[in-house]
Amino acid sequence: MLEEMKALVREKDICVLSTVSGNRPHCSLMAYATEEDYRTFYMATLKSTQKYRNLKDNPYVSLLIDTREEKMGSMHRRGKALTVSGIFQEILDEGKKRYARDKLLERHPYLEEFMNHPQATLFCIKVSSFLLLDGLMDAYFEKVSE
Repeated sequence: MLEEMKALVREKDICVLSTVSGNRPHCSLMAYATEEDYRTFYMATLKSTQKYRNLKDNPYVSLLIDTREEKMGSMHRRGKALTVSGIFQEILDEGKKRYARDKLLERHPYLEEFMNHPQATLFCIKVSSFLLLDGLMDAYFEKVSE
């Protein structure tokens, strides 16, 4: 089942990032790129955003990658939703920043102007687990070893 989870990550390139600060949740639509083993997701944001403040306050996050746009009408019950749990890490090393930037731009060339903004910052999510909901009732959990 882990291979099916990885395939969904590979096929998509947008997710919902869920953060929390205090007792207030916040969701953001995000472009992402990953490492080949899918244990690290790369993203970019502006330092002035609520999501960035939440990430700095509480590094525990979840990502949602799903097939809702593919499953219309009666087939909607066969949709898949992958929840990725992980931990935020800001990328501070210049070499790692260039690497993450290149990974993101390879998959999302339209982000170049955004990443050149003076307030832009790159970060990664280190994956701790995957939970795949396949249809309405079939769920599969995979813990990622550290």
